[in-house]
Amino acid sequence: MEKLSKEKKSCGLSVLQTTSDSKLETHLNSCVKCGLCSSSCMFYMTFKEKKYIPGYKVAVVRSIYQRYNTFLGKHLPKISGARDLDEKQCEEMIDLFFGSCTMCGRCVKHCSIGVDIPFIVRKGREMLAEMDMIPKTLQSTVDAALTTGNNMGIPTEEFVDTIEWMEEELQDEMGDPNAGIFLDKENKDVFYTLNPREPKFFPLSISAMAKIFYAANESWTISSTRYDITNYGFFNGKNSEAATIARNLYNEVLRLNGKRLVLGECGHGSRATRWEGPNLIKQTYKVDTITVVELIAEYIRNGKIKLDKTKNNVPVTIHDPCNLVRNGGLLGEIRFVVKNAVSELIEMNPCGNENFCCGGGGGMLAMSEYNDRRLKIGEIKANQIKASGAKIVITPCHNCVDQLMQLNHQYKLNVSIKTIAEIVADALVFEPKNEKKSDE
Repeated sequence: MEKLSKEKKSCGLSVLQTTSDSKLETHLNSCVKCGLCSSSCMFYMTFKEKKYIPGYKVAVVRSIYQRYNTFLGKHLPKISGARDLDEKQCEEMIDLFFGSCTMCGRCVKHCSIGVDIPFIVRKGREMLAEMDMIPKTLQSTVDAALTTGNNMGIPTEEFVDTIEWMEEELQDEMGDPNAGIFLDKENKDVFYTLNPREPKFFPLSISAMAKIFYAANESWTISSTRYDITNYGFFNGKNSEAATIARNLYNEVLRLNGKRLVLGECGHGSRATRWEGPNLIKQTYKVDTITVVELIAEYIRNGKIKLDKTKNNVPVTIHDPCNLVRNGGLLGEIRFVVKNAVSELIEMNPCGNENFCCGGGGGMLAMSEYNDRRLKIGEIKANQIKASGAKIVITPCHNCVDQLMQLNHQYKLNVSIKTIAEIVADALVFEPKNEKKSDE
């Protein structure tokens, strides 16, 4: 690592020196070092090293805060346990905050005080971002989103070609030339978003949702340029970049005058857009914003789609995405949809709000330098899947899908991984339509 300049050090410390961040001070000073969080963390459970205890990460940020913001830290650092921010400390912080935390929030539920440890981790990432110390692999994902409109850098022409091909396939399958995947249409009831991994690697996920929209007779559209629900700026520590990505999507909804922003199957993207987005852009959304899980649940309750659960007659289990369930409150909605679409649901142990992360959150999947560590901690999830005896794992998050597919291969689980849309599309009952109005 290059020598830490005074300028960069000052930038990093500025994150801790704000006088308006009472939440930071509260949570830094609340940890009582009880260690209860250790049993909740996949990293500590796997490697059994002190540095992986979530509370240790809090201690690192607190010690730096004390060194530069308190009397004892400034004048008697050895007595107070305060740490200098230097090159060695920065190297440890990179490994701890980027490479040893998925920011899943499970530790918060097991904290006797309720310390928001992912919030502290994010502050650590913000410090590193201010010092230009973001892992290049993660930053390249953010750069792609900022420059091309999606995190995989898919050219617009390639995306449009994929959608047009899939639309033809949908029309053939439905036997209806008016069935469609509608691009850049104004004044539609639903503005739908995707994870770029769908057009790149999982086009059947898009087809599945298109079938659901068709069955519900929905008025909907996708932007050809701003369809990406992901926001890795939420993970790299640069709030300005996270805000730009969130604002770009919101402005596209306004441009097309979408009545409702429906967030595709991506846990962190849903959180970064729906719950964090207005705070990032400092503006209240003027459109109703919900996840696709909630929309499908509405369709079922309102009778807009009909399902035959016997079409999915093998045992399934649910992997709960951390940002949709523990941090998003969608435990009940996910189960309502799945129970209406399958014959047999077997819950993992633990599940729901106590769920273990897939191991790929927090930007881990974007950072190839941590691949071995990511797959190793994922053994906990793999063992849960094995113990369930299920043949299909359902999860409404493509980041989780990607990690679970790698675990499926690594640990020879011999299961299928499906999204909510895919399992629902498999159970759809299509009723004859006298006339389908074209969406052109």
